[in-house]
Parts: sequence; structure tokens; C-alpha cells
Amino acid sequence: MALWDRIKESASTMQTQLVAKKNDLKSGAFRDASMAMCALVAAADGTVDPSERQRVAQLIAGNEVLQNFDAMDLQRRFDENLNKLTADFAFGKVSVLQEIAKAKKKPAEARAVIQIGIVIGGADGDFDKSEQAVVREACFALDLPPHEFDL
Repeated sequence: MALWDRIKESASTMQTQLVAKKNDLKSGAFRDASMAMCALVAAADGTVDPSERQRVAQLIAGNEVLQNFDAMDLQRRFDENLNKLTADFAFGKVSVLQEIAKAKKKPAEARAVIQIGIVIGGADGDFDKSEQAVVREACFALDLPPHEFDL
């Protein structure tokens, strides 16, 4: 199976698993960690162009699991995290990883945050090395083994 097909299949599988857990994913910690993860993946290569920002915002708005939350609130949280990362990536990443770590107390939420990162990263069909690296770092912040997610 080609790498492109494996990425699409993995992202699709992750999304299916997320939808199955939708009713368990309603906490503020999950919301905050998810938006931090989305921003981290969007900025993984150190830059975020307007089209990439728009694409991720559309993915957030259209994600069935994230519809548990107010769309404008999600957008604001995503933008705040993205602004931290674009102002100073290294310093912003520390802050954003702290937001992600808030989901550590509930293993199902922690795994869902990682799955959202994989879904966002693979949405364009190219879950590249920089995106994989930041999702791997998020695994460590959440005390999850990266190999559990093929990272």
C-alpha cells in the first residue's frame, strides 16, 4: 500500500474512532488541548500561510467531534495558540504543549487529542516529518507512547 493511501486510511480510521467517542469528549481540557494540537500541527514547519490557516479552521469547523463546542470559541482558541507559535515558535511551542498536557488526566481524551493531530496532519494527504515530530512531542506531553499511533 502506498504511503499516501496509508496516511489517508490512518486519518480516516482515527476520525471514525473519534466519532465513536464523541459523547465522552466534552471537557474544557479536551477542547483546549485539541485547539492547541491543531495549531501545533498547522505551524509544525515553522510557518503558517493564510491558506493553511483557513484549511485547518475549516477542518475544525467541520469535525463532528468538535461540534460539541461553540465554533467561534474554538476559532478564538485556535488563533490564540497559532499566534503564540508564529510570534516565537520555540517559546510558543512550550506554551502550546502545556495546553495539550491538560488532557493527560483522562486517557481517552489524551488519545483523542493525538488522533485529532493525526487527522489534521493527514488532511492534505501529506503527514510530513515536521507534523509527525510535533505530534510525537505531544504524545510525550500526554504520557502516551508514540508507537501506539505509528509515530
